[in-house]
Amino acid sequence: MTSSDDKIEQAAASIRQAYETGEACAPVRELIGETDLDAAYAVQEINTKHWLDAGRRPVGRKIGLTSKVVQTQLGVDQPDYGMLYADMDVGDGEEVAHGRVIQPRVEAEVVFVMGDDLDEEQLTTADVMNAIDYAVAGIEIVGSRVADWNIRITDTIADNASSGLFVLGQEPKLISEFDMRLCGMVMERKGEPVSVGAGAACLGSPINAALWLARGMAKVGRPLMRGDIVLSGALGPMVPVSPGDVVEARINGLGSVRAVFAPEG
Repeated sequence: MTSSDDKIEQAAASIRQAYETGEACAPVRELIGETDLDAAYAVQEINTKHWLDAGRRPVGRKIGLTSKVVQTQLGVDQPDYGMLYADMDVGDGEEVAHGRVIQPRVEAEVVFVMGDDLDEEQLTTADVMNAIDYAVAGIEIVGSRVADWNIRITDTIADNASSGLFVLGQEPKLISEFDMRLCGMVMERKGEPVSVGAGAACLGSPINAALWLARGMAKVGRPLMRGDIVLSGALGPMVPVSPGDVVEARINGLGSVRAVFAPEG
């Protein structure tokens, strides 16, 4: 094992320990650098294999960094992705126990559920649209295993794209039944608006994000498959949450979805 490989293994172990103990770790960029995306995805892949071996069931992917503003803040020109597992799924309105996600924040997204496999690398927008079974409104509960959200691009990639939990709405729609680019979104916390946006904030359209993901997943040998859930990226700013908060997101054409956080204690 080379020194570089050793640091990648150390970074993966640090992320896993934070996940298992609930205690955030130091930024892993201190081990793998701030700009080496290949090293960051290698860390993610080590932990993906670990969790698959441990019996976690993969159910899809999440796309992060779909906002140009956030990309600029982190000094990158592309999104990132992470794995979704069945144990991340939370029912609409189901209470999320305190401490289940480290440093939780929420964002509203258009979520796609795939109806066909996308295992060709040379995919088109039409291929992706034809492969989507339906869409629903979703709330992603993101969390960082890195202390104080002190992250750069390699930290979040290594940390499975800062994934936590996800909540799916219960009004499935065909993608022809709503305007993916112009659909408006408002997210409220305890009844007060805290985030607004639209489909265009997500790489110009959630379909653009899904196409980017599908091509990337086919390239690395983990293609999107029938039944996979795709969290396509935030439609507005990410918002921190606290114990006792109730968050509701509404997306034009897709209805609403709620995330409920248990009181502390």
